[in-house]
Amino acid sequence: MKILFSILPLLLATIGLHAQKNDPKGSFTALVQREVGDLNNDKHDDVVVLEMDVDDDTRPLRVQIFLSQPNRKLQLAVSSTKIMECEYPPYKNGGHNGNPIPDFFIEEGKLRMLTNIKDRKSCYEFRFRQNNFELIKISRVYWNGKNTTFETEIDLIAKTKIEFQQELGSDDIFHKTKKTIKINSLPKIQDLSFSDLEQY
Repeated sequence: MKILFSILPLLLATIGLHAQKNDPKGSFTALVQREVGDLNNDKHDDVVVLEMDVDDDTRPLRVQIFLSQPNRKLQLAVSSTKIMECEYPPYKNGGHNGNPIPDFFIEEGKLRMLTNIKDRKSCYEFRFRQNNFELIKISRVYWNGKNTTFETEIDLIAKTKIEFQQELGSDDIFHKTKKTIKINSLPKIQDLSFSDLEQY
């Protein structure tokens, strides 16, 4: 993953901070990723910023979502440090967590976060609704290093979880199972931790 470190433009410092937060104060000065696209369906660009606190030995990450307003200015809507594991978690005693930094994308009006945890690739899809970013879909794939991929598709709106296997180079699906999952309400991005996501 290409990581670009630079100082966050001073422009963002002037943006309103009426946001749903779960992050402590920190020095998140290293810009890792900046993604632009329309998330609130107003035909104007919104901005997703992923930053790292390089002054903290654990190298925590923070994602912030800035939404366009009727006056064309950006306003901070979400700020979270929980949804991504820090690069050097305390339980590793100074060691790296072993995983690449997540990627964020804006596609078809949805926010997608891609992770690779212990070689299991996951995509988490969020929609903007009633001033919240709700988790609506999860897709996962794990390759066993041989000829088989193990795949999972979770639809939190339909409340279904589908699991199946595929042979590399084939469209044939086998060992497919489908079950209903219990979802009381769609999880909001600011409430989710990286360990929450791994439990689905």
